[in-house]
Amino acid sequence: MASLHFVSLVVLFDEATPLSLIELTKPHVLVKGSDYNIENIVGHEVVLKHGGEVKTIDFLDGFSTTKIIEKARKN
Repeated sequence: MASLHFVSLVVLFDEATPLSLIELTKPHVLVKGSDYNIENIVGHEVVLKHGGEVKTIDFLDGFSTTKIIEKARKN
């Protein structure tokens, strides 16, 4: 993620949800998979309140976070 030119920051977190991190950083854009409705995305209220955007993106067959992690662990 961090190597993408349009990504300015990637942060790992240990909490069950990223709400406290979203409240702290107030991101300009919050992105989640299209299996979520914007109203159900944790932190959407914070982002929208500060003029940011909440976007959902469609899944691509054969690509998933799980598969990326599995591949990285093998290497």
